[in-house]
Amino acid sequence: MKMETVTEVETVGEFIARYLAEIGVTVAFGVISIHNMPILDAMARQGRIRFVPARGEAGAMNMADAYARVSGKLGVVLTSTGSAAGNAAGAQVEALSAGTRLLHITSTVDLGYVDRDRAPIHDVPRQPDMLRGISKSYVRMWSAGGAIGALTAAVSAAISAPAGPVSLEIPVDVQRTPMPMSVSVFTPEAQGPRASDAALDALARAITAARRPMLWLGGGARGACAEAEELVRRGFVSVTSTQGRGVVAEDNPANLGAFNMTPEAQALYARADLMLVVGSRLRGNETLNNAMRLPRPLLQIDAEPTQGGRNYPVDLFVHGDAADTLRRLLDRLPPELEVDPGMRFEVATARAQSEGALRSRLGPYQAVAEALTERVAAGRHPWVRDVTISNSTFGNRYVRLSDPTRGVHALGGGIGQGVAMGIGAALASDTKAIVLLGDGGAQLGLAEMITAVQENAPLVYVLMNDQAYGVIRNIQDAQYDSRYHYSALQTPDFAMHCASIGMPHVRIADVSQFAATLDAALQAEGPRLIEVDMVTIGPFAESFSGPPAGAAGKVA
Repeated sequence: MKMETVTEVETVGEFIARYLAEIGVTVAFGVISIHNMPILDAMARQGRIRFVPARGEAGAMNMADAYARVSGKLGVVLTSTGSAAGNAAGAQVEALSAGTRLLHITSTVDLGYVDRDRAPIHDVPRQPDMLRGISKSYVRMWSAGGAIGALTAAVSAAISAPAGPVSLEIPVDVQRTPMPMSVSVFTPEAQGPRASDAALDALARAITAARRPMLWLGGGARGACAEAEELVRRGFVSVTSTQGRGVVAEDNPANLGAFNMTPEAQALYARADLMLVVGSRLRGNETLNNAMRLPRPLLQIDAEPTQGGRNYPVDLFVHGDAADTLRRLLDRLPPELEVDPGMRFEVATARAQSEGALRSRLGPYQAVAEALTERVAAGRHPWVRDVTISNSTFGNRYVRLSDPTRGVHALGGGIGQGVAMGIGAALASDTKAIVLLGDGGAQLGLAEMITAVQENAPLVYVLMNDQAYGVIRNIQDAQYDSRYHYSALQTPDFAMHCASIGMPHVRIADVSQFAATLDAALQAEGPRLIEVDMVTIGPFAESFSGPPAGAAGKVA
C-alpha cells in the first residue's frame, strides 16, 4: 500500500505572523477586529511579537510611525477594513510625509465580495483608492499562494529608498486559508536608486572648485550620517531641515542645525559659493515659501526623481540613494577640501547668535527650554513633539539632537499626534522619551494616554497648557483684530484625567520648579505627565503667529 506524504499546514494569518517575526519584527501596533483576528490570534499564540493594542487606529499608526523613526526598524500597524482603515488615514499621511519605513496591514471583505459594492459589513468598494492615496505603494494579497510575494513586495517597498508607508490589504477569508508550512522566509533587503558615474564626476568637479561649500540635509539623508559627517570633516559646513536634524550632530560647530531661516543663516547663504541639498524637498515653511535666496550653484541629491528642482531650480540633479551617493562622491573628493577656513567660525557664530535671539523671545520659558536641552542631550532621550507653540518656538531648533533617530515631530503639521507618537518612540528606545504637548493637541490623544499606562511606556509628557489653541489665538491677534473665534477651549482637568487612568501628574506654576520635576519624572518608572500652567506663568516674550508669509529676511 502506497503511503501519502502529509504536508503540515498553517493558515495565511499564521504565516503572516511567522513572516513578520522571522524578518525581525518584535513590536506591532493596532486595534483588533473580526477582520484581522486570524493574524492577531496567531501572533498572540506564537508569542514572538509584542502587540500594542491602541485605543484607535490613528493612534496605532502614529505609534508605529514613531517606533520606526526611533528604532530604524520597520514599523508595523494592523487595522480592520473600511472605516477602521480610514481612521488611520490622517496618521498615515504623516508617515508618508516623513518617509517612514512602515507596513500597514489592513483587511477587506471576503474575496467573493471584494470591489463589488454588495454592502457586507465594513465594505468600502474604493478602499484601494484611499490606500493608494496615503501610501508609497499598495499591495493586495489575492490568495494563499501569493502570500509570500505580497508580503515581500510590501516590505521591500516600505524599506527601499525613497522609503514610505505601504498598505497591504488582505481579504479576511484569505487570512483563514490553509497553506503549506514549508514556505521559507528571507528578510528583504532595501533597494535604492544608484547614481550614474557621470553625474557623480560632475558633482565632484563642482565641489572641488568651491571655496565656501554648504550642505543642506533633509529627512532623506537620515540614513547617511557617517557620510554627511565626513563631508563636514573635509570642509563643508551644514544646515538642516527640521527632519534632517541630527544627521550631523548638533554639537558640531560646523552645523547650523535647523536655524535655517534666520537673518544669520541668510547672510551665510549670501557668502557661500555652492550648496549641496541632500534628501530635502526645501519646503516652503523652511525657505520663506521658496523666496529665500540659496547659494549658487545649487546641487541636489534625492532618491525620488520627481523632487529634482521641484521647489528651486538646480544646476545639477543627481538621482540616487543618499548614503550610497555620498559614499561614492567621497571616493572622488580629496581628503581635505581647499575651503575658506573662516567659514566654520562664521557658522558657529551664526548659530550662537540665532540661539541668543531665540532665547530673548522665550521669556519665562527659557528655563523650560534650557532644562529640556540639557537633559535630551545628556540622556539621549527621544525628543517627541506635537504641533504646539512651544515646539514652533524652541522645540524644533533649540533642543539639540545627537543623531536623527532622537527626533520625532509631526512633520506634516497635523495637531494631536504627539501623545501616540511618544508611546511608539518610548517602546523603541533604551532611554525614556520626552514628549512635548499642547493642551489642544493633547485632547485629541487623551485616549492613547490609557495605552501609555497599560503598556507602562517609559515616557514623560510635558504638557504646555494655555487653555486655548495658542497659535491660532496669536494669528487672530496679528491678522484678525483679536477676534478669538473658535480658539478658546473647554480644557479638561488633566490632574483628574491622570488620576482616573493611573498616570502620575505634577502641575508646574513656577518655571524654577521645572528642571527638578523633570529629573524626578525621568528617574521614575513608567509614564508621567508634567503640566506647565502657562496661564499662571504668563506669555512668551514674543508671540509666535504662524509660519512666515514669504518676504525674505522675515523669520518665524
